[in-house]
Order: sequence, then C-alpha cells, then structure tokens
Amino acid sequence: MLPEPVVTRRELAAVVADAATADAYAIDTEFHRERTYYPRLALVQIAWHDQLAVIDPLAVPIKPLAELLDGHGLAVLHAAEQDLEVLFHECETRPRQIFDTQIGAGFIGFSSPSLATLHERLLGVELAKEARLSDWFQRPLPDHMLAYAAADVERLLEISDMLQRDLHARGRLKWAEEECELLLERADSGRSPETAWLKLKEVRRMEGRPRALGQAVARWREEYASRLNQPVRHLLSDLGVAVVAQRMPKSIEQLREIRGVEPRNLRKGADKDLLAFLNEIRGADLPIEPASKSSKLDPALKPAVSLITSWAAQHAAELDLDPTLVATRSDIEALLRGDPDCRSLKGWRAEIIAAPVQQLLEGAAAVAFDGQGRLTLEERSGRAISPLKGSR
Repeated sequence: MLPEPVVTRRELAAVVADAATADAYAIDTEFHRERTYYPRLALVQIAWHDQLAVIDPLAVPIKPLAELLDGHGLAVLHAAEQDLEVLFHECETRPRQIFDTQIGAGFIGFSSPSLATLHERLLGVELAKEARLSDWFQRPLPDHMLAYAAADVERLLEISDMLQRDLHARGRLKWAEEECELLLERADSGRSPETAWLKLKEVRRMEGRPRALGQAVARWREEYASRLNQPVRHLLSDLGVAVVAQRMPKSIEQLREIRGVEPRNLRKGADKDLLAFLNEIRGADLPIEPASKSSKLDPALKPAVSLITSWAAQHAAELDLDPTLVATRSDIEALLRGDPDCRSLKGWRAEIIAAPVQQLLEGAAAVAFDGQGRLTLEERSGRAISPLKGSR
C-alpha cells in the first residue's frame, strides 16, 4: 500500500521526530536541474524502522528535515553525491554520517552499480524503471511514480545491512566507511567559482596570461550563473569561456562574433556585465593557478602510465574491488608525479596500489604478461632480453 504524500508541517514534524529515533534511515530525492544552477527538489523519500514517508516539498517546506540530518542516525543513500547537494541547498546541512550503498558495493566487486542492479543481485527483486525520466513536478503524482519513488528507499536499509555484513567479513568495512567520509568532505566543499576552470580542458591547456584570464572568466561565469540560478552552459559555453579569455572583446559586437557565444544566452544585461568584468581584469595583475600543485610528470614515466593503469584495474578486479575506486588514470599520473595529495597514497589504497608502484619505480618489480593475456607483477630479474636481429 502506497503511503500518502506528506503535505503538512504537522505530518512532517511527526516523520522527523520518529525517524530521528532510528539508528539508521534511508533517504533519497527526486529533482530536476536541466534548467537551473541549483537542483529543484520535487520529492523526498525516507524509510526507517518499518515506516516509509514520501514528502512533497511543493506543499511543505522541508527545512525541518535538518533535525534528522543533524541527528545521530546513519543516513543510507545510493550514489549520494547529488542527493547531498540537494539536501544542503534545501536544509543548509548534510547528514553527519552516511553509508553510500554504491560505494559499499564497490568494495565487494560491483562496478558503480545502479540501485536496480543491487536489488536484482542481492534481493532478487526487479525495480520498475518506467518513471525514471518522468516529470516529478506534475501534481498530483500518479500512483506508479509514487511507487517508483518509494521503492528507492523501501529496502535500501536491508541492502545496506547485507553489504555491511559482507564488508565486515572481508575486513573492508572500514575502507568503505573511510570512502563515505571522503564523499561527505567533498560535498562540504561544494562548487567553488575559484576552481570552476579545472573542469574546462580548453582553459587547462592554456599557459601564462591567457590561462589567468581564462580562470577569471570561468569564475565570472560560475558566480553569475549561480546568481541567476541557471546552468553555466546556458550563459556561456565552455568553448566561449576560452575564446573570450583569448580575445578579450571590448564591445557587444566583438563579443557576439566569438565562437561559443550565443547572444540569446547573454541577455538581460549579462553581456554588459561580462564586458565590464573584462575591462576590470584587462590590465589587472592576475594570479596563474597551476592545474596541479605538484610538478609535471617526468616524460620518461609517461609510457608507464597506461601499463600501470591497466595492471591496477586488473589487480582491483582480482581483489573484488571496483577499479574506479582503487585508481583511475589520473590517480596513477598523480602518484607518478609525486603529488602529496594523491589519494593512492592514503588509507587502504596505499598498500594496494602505492606500495607496488613504488617497487616498480625503484626497479625492484616489473609488470609482465603471464602468457594468457593477463598482467602480473613480478620480482624483477634485472636480466634484459636483447631484441633478435632479423636476417637479411
């Protein structure tokens, strides 16, 4: 039987009060963000003990949920990053502690599994999918959409318990908890205008003064889009940011001639505001932020990146770990650069990845094919094999 949506302050207060007594609660959100900078919340689903509530934020402000989020209970979510952003925007707080079932599953061999995959593999239950791309702002919500939303949390605590028992048996529960803590830390940092340029490869490739200008224009776009509550690319494309920084137009006409600039996007004074900003920074002494605080990768090590990345992915799979959790190509590059902030140097990854790679760099180990299409890490013999010379 579907629960009636929570639509009054009294109903919401009762949900918060009861859920706050639970040691753990499952929480999920439905939202849209295609046309806005900040996500637009359409629904909140919570399950605790044997209770389930679907809260309609169009009918009742959900700020009182902050009491639950700030409480002692463990918040269980799946692929939590965007949900945490939504909750912070609406409640100005995030859960104190979380368990992300997608992260937890990654430590027992699942590769970034969907919630539907976990239901199928762990519970033998198939979740409905037809409402996934529906308009969550329509009211009243049809029963099949309410059922879809409720199903996202209805058995999430059960899945969480199964994963945590398996992780504990493997000695990996602490690893998963550390990763969930890191997710909370990243969520706390939020979207920063100062680092918006790092997402733009066109700007990252720039050097010297053009890079400084590109960084400044990317910051302007992020700040202006947040004030207008519209997606950054609806204001100025990524390519537009780079070309504007390179050409530094002085008039509306010059601005509109630039590739990647859509006049229909720079409306309601945005074009004039951008030109004023460009005039402000044109002669300013701007800092040039490096893409990394570490030195560049030694060219002699570049051939090793692909080989080590492939070995790391295979090593992770052999250990029943999601390869993307263990080490991405960027992680390997950071490790080889000696980046002190490289995540492969910290926590559980240090033993699994950093220590073997260090042996490789010191020449004590070698990566080789085992003759069956797999890579293996071996003690290095130091005996080089000379290439055979072809006969003429």
